[in-house]
Amino acid sequence: MTRPDYAKLRRLVVKIGSSLLVDDRDSVNRHWLHSLADDIAALRARGQQVIIVSSGAVAIGGKILGINRRRARLEGLQAAAAAGQVELVHAYQEALGRYGIVAAQVLLTPDDTEVKRRFLNARGTLEKLLEHDVVPVINENDTVATDELRYGDNDRLAARVAQTVMADLLILLSDVDGLYTGDPRHDASAELLEVVDDIGDRHMSMAGEASTETGSGGMRTKLQAARIATHAGCSTIIASGKEMHSLRDLFDGGRHSVFPAAGTPTIARKQWLAGMLEVNGRLVIDEGAVEALMNGKSLLPAGLAAVRGPFNRGDAVGIVDRQDVEIGRGLAAYSSDEAAAIKGCHSEQIEAILGYRGRAVLIHRNDMVLFRQ
Repeated sequence: MTRPDYAKLRRLVVKIGSSLLVDDRDSVNRHWLHSLADDIAALRARGQQVIIVSSGAVAIGGKILGINRRRARLEGLQAAAAAGQVELVHAYQEALGRYGIVAAQVLLTPDDTEVKRRFLNARGTLEKLLEHDVVPVINENDTVATDELRYGDNDRLAARVAQTVMADLLILLSDVDGLYTGDPRHDASAELLEVVDDIGDRHMSMAGEASTETGSGGMRTKLQAARIATHAGCSTIIASGKEMHSLRDLFDGGRHSVFPAAGTPTIARKQWLAGMLEVNGRLVIDEGAVEALMNGKSLLPAGLAAVRGPFNRGDAVGIVDRQDVEIGRGLAAYSSDEAAAIKGCHSEQIEAILGYRGRAVLIHRNDMVLFRQ
């Protein structure tokens, strides 16, 4: 498989490792961050959307509060994260603000990408931020996360974010410029693998541990993240960010390893939906709605004829016509009780019926796979 044409990929998730963003004094490396903002502004100028997943809050907060991160208990690390996150987001806003770019802080826990109802909420928020031309700056919510319920490292968080927003490319910037056949720090014969089509046990055995005290992830976590992202239709790059303007250099042909996705994010999600053995309920739709879906539209409440449940928001449901023929499946934006209440209504009537302003669609077209074309 060949490298994708990076310039044609519309939505990018860029993960920034602590070793790049935090200097030897546990302060934000603003000089490096400003060069990153230059590159992000250039990408946006050519029509590409950028989402940042950033480490560094615990290291920065540890300095602010005088907490030794390597000796602190969980509550100490959580306090450091809370203090450091404010400084971190302020630094991003300062750097991006030079170009008139607005940054928005988003803190996630595993439930936000693993639990279907919360997944829809998280995705909806991120989509709205991108719609408003904002650059989301995402980190794990370390203030409430515990060892039992956390991503563990921001490589995996970045992969889940890429999966959530159906990104085209995940870029993992760190202090290494890709996957080598051995450890290049100790093995002069180690060679960079420029294209990796399928991550196997052989590649995992090449991975070492984290190479800095500041970062929590090593090459193994990056390969695990690449697996998650590529299975979701998102190609993944591992590249070094140690130099200034690392994104610009990467797109200009700099050294890196790429893990191409076999398909697109949309295809991957639709294959996942189509492969489900069971659904939790069914939505019966009228002839007009069937025609609208065939033309690539989302399912609106106005086209709903009947609801067969029960199901919860975020559950996979079947979509059937009046003859009870299943024409597709999708993720429901409302529970069965809510769907029944707004059946046949126009989207602008939803708030008056349910008492809150919900989504305009029952199933978004990106959350739907059709069996009839």
